[in-house]
Amino acid sequence: MEQSTTLQDVLDREQITALIHAYCFHFDRNEPNALAALFTPDARVDYGPEAQLLTGTEAIRAAVAKGLAETFAATSHHVSNISIRLESATVATSICYLYAWHRYHSGAPDGELWAQYHHSFVRTEAGWRIQGLTLKAAGTKDFHRRTMHGIGRA
Repeated sequence: MEQSTTLQDVLDREQITALIHAYCFHFDRNEPNALAALFTPDARVDYGPEAQLLTGTEAIRAAVAKGLAETFAATSHHVSNISIRLESATVATSICYLYAWHRYHSGAPDGELWAQYHHSFVRTEAGWRIQGLTLKAAGTKDFHRRTMHGIGRA
């Protein structure tokens, strides 16, 4: 039996897609405050086993600000293949594909990442917000981390 799609479902998917795009936009423009505002106060971000698990918007803001100030001279994040599952009227999950380019302050060769973002979202009074983000890598080239969560390839 197919699930019906309502106008609200379409609007929710568009708003969640815009949220994913806003994350990339604010990261690439070095706007950690605007990026942190996309998350719920209790959000969790897991960038991989070599990175500290971030809990809460202040921890997310501080870690992104530090990375942009000390590690990344420039970044460019590109998302595609966005698949959103509306679990209820207030909860959603998604997986999207990611290509990310990184220029380092250190002068190291530019790093590349082919990966997926696994998100969880909740609807708040302010609209949809990211409650969880896990980064899972398919491959890297000259990337600053050696160990990443895998995508689960069989």
